[in-house]
Order: sequence, then C-alpha cells, then structure tokens
Amino acid sequence: MEDLKRLPSVSRVHFLECQGNSSGVIHHAGNPNMGLPVQYIWGMTSCSEWAGVPLSVLLKEVGLQKEASWLVYEGADPGKFSHTLPLAKALDDVFVAYGQNGEPLRVEQGYPIRMIVPGWEGPFSIKYLRHIKVVDQPYHAWNEAMNHSIPRADLGGKSRWYHFQWAAKSVITRPSGGLKLAGPGYVQITGLAWSGGGAVSKVEVSTNGGRSWKEAKLQTPVHSKAHTRFTFDWVWDGEEAVLMSRCTDDQGDVQPSMAELYRNWGITELEKPSRSTHFNAIQPWKVARDGSVHDAMFS
Repeated sequence: MEDLKRLPSVSRVHFLECQGNSSGVIHHAGNPNMGLPVQYIWGMTSCSEWAGVPLSVLLKEVGLQKEASWLVYEGADPGKFSHTLPLAKALDDVFVAYGQNGEPLRVEQGYPIRMIVPGWEGPFSIKYLRHIKVVDQPYHAWNEAMNHSIPRADLGGKSRWYHFQWAAKSVITRPSGGLKLAGPGYVQITGLAWSGGGAVSKVEVSTNGGRSWKEAKLQTPVHSKAHTRFTFDWVWDGEEAVLMSRCTDDQGDVQPSMAELYRNWGITELEKPSRSTHFNAIQPWKVARDGSVHDAMFS
C-alpha cells in the first residue's frame, strides 16, 4: 500500500452497477423488506468518488510484452472471485482504488484495494484485489462462463459470455411505484440517468406513456460514466398518467423502450425472461386517479 500510494493518483466520480439491475424478472416480485419498487428493481447501483492509481501506470511500471492482450485478476475473498478484462480497456480509464468519497475503502467495498472499471458491469470491479496476470487470451472464469452466462433466443439458444459496457439508462425515482401524489397540481418529477459510454447529454420525460416527450433539466456537474440527477416540472390534472424517462448520452446512445430492447434480444414483448442482464429499457410508472403510483412495465 505504501508503494501504491507513492504513484500518480486520480480521483473520479463513477457509478457501479450489478449486471442484473432492473432485470425484467424483478418487476412485480417485490419483497417488502427491500423497500419501494424503485429500490428493489433499480437499486443495485451506486455512485461514488473513487481515488487510486491508473492501471496504465502500474502496467507501464512492470512492462508489457507484445503478446499481451487481456488481463485476468483475482480477489482475496474466500471464493477467489476472478474476472478477465481486455487490455485496451485496462489502459484507457481503469484504476486500482484505495479511496472512496475521501476515505479509505470500507471493508464492504473491497478494503484495502479494488479495481474500478468505469462504465462496465459491476463484476469487472473486483473487490479485495490481490492478483493481476497479463495474458494473451481471454480466460473463462467461473463467474463469467457459468453464473453470468444466459441463453439468448437471438443467439440460437447459445449463451453470451461477455457483457461489457452499460448502455444509456434512466429511472424516475419520484414519483415512482409505491408512492402517492397528494392531489392534482404541481409535481416535481425527479430521477437519475447514467451511461457506461460517457456523460449524459439529455434526459426526456413523458407524462403520457411515450406519446410525447419534453426535455428535463440536468443537475450539474455532469460527470462521465456517473449518475446524473434530472428534474422536470409537471402539473398533474388528476387523470391517469404514465410517467417515463429516456436518456441520451454524449455518444448518441438512446435508451430503448422495452419493445425495442426485446426486438434486439429476439424475444417478444409479452415474454418475461427467466433471467436477463444489461436490462436498460425505459421504466413506466402509472399514476392512478387516486394518486397512487404503480409499476407498469408489464401491464
């Protein structure tokens, strides 16, 4: 640790997100102990300011052979959680973190050091990091080849082993499922947007189920590959409404509807996958006339 902290460091704000966050199977399967639907459906993500040493600095220190193209690295937890990473990403923006929000990493967050792989699914950001090996091919670690491999109809029933970057996502957090509007009148709609491809450039909100969209206000500063708060002013007329948000990032990636996402996956909109990862479909919340708000993803 003393050697590590003597090297050049960076401090950046990035989100972490479980590859199964907001999966279709979680909808309408709420556990009351897990809180409101926005928490148990969308809550497997967080955002912090991380501090540490760029992985490119460490790799330059030890030297790379010309055949190097992948990394395989391991955590010190009892299960020896391991993952593989393309060298190009490792040399781009990945860093070995020892700090979080101005403090040392907490034990739950991987003390003393963890990998931070900005914008990519959570398993890449291994905690309790203790071993990095430079290799010339991808390794099929158990967690990649077994636990996170899911058969897909668009691949002829085969499993896609590697899922990397998160696409554009957003969710309205208030009002959302389980909450209730006090009555007709002014409502400030608010939520979070993020993308693994870069910074959020625009968030649009619809109050009529996607028939029309208006641009929301983004709370600054807007960091790359980080949660961004948005707000939207709305006057509720007391009638039924469906609230939705749609994120666009600075790479031009636009958050899809469920129909668009399922079409890409080769399944029909009426199907509910037994398991799914990298689910980033637009989340609809239905406001009833009594002001109650419900999850409308599959209704």
